[in-house]
Amino acid sequence: MEFALPLDRMTVADKLRVMEVLWDDLARNPDQIQSPPWHEEVLDERRRQIEEGRAKYLSLEEFRRNIEKEIQ
Repeated sequence: MEFALPLDRMTVADKLRVMEVLWDDLARNPDQIQSPPWHEEVLDERRRQIEEGRAKYLSLEEFRRNIEKEIQ
């Protein structure tokens, strides 16, 4: 099926809303979506870094504080 949106006439807000609608729809059937192989590779590398002490998990609150510091 071919489908075209009038992207050149859409505002950024319109485009973001379309993406939100698509993500919401895709999220209803997560078993139909297969992650690409590189996702597993990234997760494996992050686990290795945690195990080796080169990285650590952050709580959501710590993550928020770090982001707030970066954008100020």
